[in-house]
Amino acid sequence: MAHRSTGPVFDLPPLDVSGVRTLPDLATVLRALRRRHARQRRDGELTYRELAARTGWSTAAVAEYLTGKTLPPTDRFDILVGLLGATPVEQGMLATARDRVAEQHRRAPRRSPARSGQRSVPRQLPADVFAFMGRGDQLAHLDAMLAGPAPTAVVISAVSGTAGVGKTALAVHWAHRVADRFPDGQLYVNLRGYDPEQPMPPTDALARLLTSLRVTGAEIPIDVEDRAARYRTQLAGRRMLIVLDNAATVEQVRPLLPGTPSCAVVVTSRDRLAGLVARDGARRVDLDLLPLPDAVALLRHLVGARAEAEPEAVATLAHLCARLPLALRVAAERAAAHPAATLAELTAELADRQRRLELMDADGDPRAAVTAVFSWSVQHLPPSAARTFRMLGLHPGTDFDEYAAAALSGTDPAAARADLDVLARAHLLHPVATGRYAMHDLLRAYASHLAATHESDAGRHAALGRLFDTYLGTVHTATELLDLTDPRRPPRAGTPAVPGRPLFNPETARAWLDAELPNLAAVVTHTGAEGWPAHTIDLSALLYRYLDGGHYATALTIHTQAYQAAELTGDQSGQAHALLGIGVTHLHLCQYERAVDHLRRALAVAERVDDRTQRARVLTVLGNLERLRGRPEPAADYLRRAMDLAEATDDDAQQALALSNLGTVDAQQGRYEPAAEHFARAAELANRAGNRLGEATALTNLGLAEQRLERHRSAADHLRQALAVFRQLGHRQGQANSLDNLGSVHLSLGQPHQAVEYFTEALGLCREIDDREVRAWVLNGLGEAARATGRPADAVAHHTEALGIAAEIGAREPQARAHTGLGYAHRELGDLARARQHFAHALTGYTELDSLEAENVRTVLATLPATEDG
Repeated sequence: MAHRSTGPVFDLPPLDVSGVRTLPDLATVLRALRRRHARQRRDGELTYRELAARTGWSTAAVAEYLTGKTLPPTDRFDILVGLLGATPVEQGMLATARDRVAEQHRRAPRRSPARSGQRSVPRQLPADVFAFMGRGDQLAHLDAMLAGPAPTAVVISAVSGTAGVGKTALAVHWAHRVADRFPDGQLYVNLRGYDPEQPMPPTDALARLLTSLRVTGAEIPIDVEDRAARYRTQLAGRRMLIVLDNAATVEQVRPLLPGTPSCAVVVTSRDRLAGLVARDGARRVDLDLLPLPDAVALLRHLVGARAEAEPEAVATLAHLCARLPLALRVAAERAAAHPAATLAELTAELADRQRRLELMDADGDPRAAVTAVFSWSVQHLPPSAARTFRMLGLHPGTDFDEYAAAALSGTDPAAARADLDVLARAHLLHPVATGRYAMHDLLRAYASHLAATHESDAGRHAALGRLFDTYLGTVHTATELLDLTDPRRPPRAGTPAVPGRPLFNPETARAWLDAELPNLAAVVTHTGAEGWPAHTIDLSALLYRYLDGGHYATALTIHTQAYQAAELTGDQSGQAHALLGIGVTHLHLCQYERAVDHLRRALAVAERVDDRTQRARVLTVLGNLERLRGRPEPAADYLRRAMDLAEATDDDAQQALALSNLGTVDAQQGRYEPAAEHFARAAELANRAGNRLGEATALTNLGLAEQRLERHRSAADHLRQALAVFRQLGHRQGQANSLDNLGSVHLSLGQPHQAVEYFTEALGLCREIDDREVRAWVLNGLGEAARATGRPADAVAHHTEALGIAAEIGAREPQARAHTGLGYAHRELGDLARARQHFAHALTGYTELDSLEAENVRTVLATLPATEDG
């Protein structure tokens, strides 16, 4: 019988840390410490989940520390080695080793990710400012914060100053100057602190930053504290520069600060951010108006040779612009656009404009000069461009293209494109991507003011209606091309008066949805609150399947807005669909209790209005949820009820979905023949319904079942058919599934090297879309392929990573499969004690899942030679 130690063991094998120089070296020592601690406990290694529970960290963070992907911060490192049983002397040795690794990392030369095989490095800085002038003292102040010895705390600089004074220009220009000192990349986010709509909340900013750090989808936590913790974990040990532009308050910034001294942060704000200076140690850089010589130099550079001939007019123009860089650039463009006029004539015109509009107040607010320059510039625009400018002030999103501009102005896209070109040349817009533009928040506020004073209420309402119709129509086209449209729930709005961007194939459809997703979320929020609830509900329904592909944070926002709009208007069918969307999203996030709550509410609403189609859908998701929780009988019951309802409503697509899930339940329990029958029938029904995505999904599952029935050639044929459809549709999750199963088929055929090619391609797709469940399956496949090619140590690494991911998301079958793979790998490495532990875990998991795999593992355990520990 195994004996549990009740006291400390002092005859510990010593740890050798003398050779630790790199992060993988350190991780190897930590894993050795973990194994030694397991022998002390006589109860197996502390799992990632146990370590996470004891520390309050995420299991993903623990996994990254123990696999050498991330260097733990000093305080976390001390906690970790203590939990792993290091003696006081060893803790000191390990701390020294950690510091050595950190120093080595800081001194490491910058390497190209393409050559080194490292993760891609984010380079998010906006383009450097053309003709940047002056600010020598401020640049020197920023340079000084990077001088001297390596910092022991995060270096933060707060650039503050009035609107239009050039805070962003300074921060971006300096960031480009020092970018090579941050080889792990530069992050940039515009917090829209003084946006006419609302500042970006920290939750959204963290989601964007995490996505830039290759954390997306289900890996992004929901709560702001958890997101901030994950963000700090991702940045730990990296040398990165973070630019937080246009902040409103300290509270907006603080969750976005890293916890590692190897990072530097620059924050820009109109506020002085006193709390950031007092509590967080930020160094303030106050930005005042440009000194007159610098303002004149900027105008001379922008205007050209004419400025040399009229120095007094240039100085007067600098004064009229209040020496604000934004106003100076707009005014310079006005001068450049009228080469026949003298600068003296132009400055007199601007002075008169300021007086007539009485824009200069008694306090000399420099923002008044900006407004005067804007007014002066807009006054001289062609009428069409001037109207487009003010109508763009109504747009609720962050950027726009010619189709959005055409909808707002009531013109055609070609005319709108010409107007946008005029506005960009006048510096009233700035390009943010090919064919896309945005406005400085001061310009946007001014445009919105012009729209309110020059357009009637009915005119503004009509313009927004055209915009929302255009978005709705284009979303409908995009989802149809991607085979993501629900034919039983067409949008209720009519054909848009102004056509949206033409989409010709799945690739252009997905690219448009990806580019417009932030705007679509803003549109849904606006339509729900400002009188277009049907648009909110319809956009939620149309985007349901697209959002289901990994855009989970946005999905919660959109479906929640839709539920509120449906509740406000009494649309019970809309309520049920929105609740379904919220429930499915929580299911993807592995928040099963929240998922069950919303799904049961959705089912109750659907039953109340006798919406059998919606009931079938909710029951199918509930069945899938129970299957994931390892409860096959309740899962099958839900799915059979869903099939009955779908059959009664002649909903072939829904029948196919329910049958596919029922087949998966059978396959998990080893009933592969009935599973294959379910999948084949599901593929037939989906084909009849014209649902190519559903057909490809069923064919993928059929291939897996046939593989288990040792019909490998047929399995490979079905999987290749599915893969071809998924590729045509641009459906990356489906591609990853098919490739994973093709890899397994080739393993069964004794072709492990070809299997690795499929698994590797699947793994790349999983990382792109951040599908952790499929990623766990793929890593297990890579582990089995490694063992098949005589590399058991590589198999351990793959299965360990798979186990960490599966444990984090609560996916029980991949956990059991990972334990099985680890058992075989450790047996081949001669570590029979660890092999036995993993096989025991696998047996427990498969038994709880009621899987036939349990018997296979039980047989292996019975034939395993005994060890000293029993």
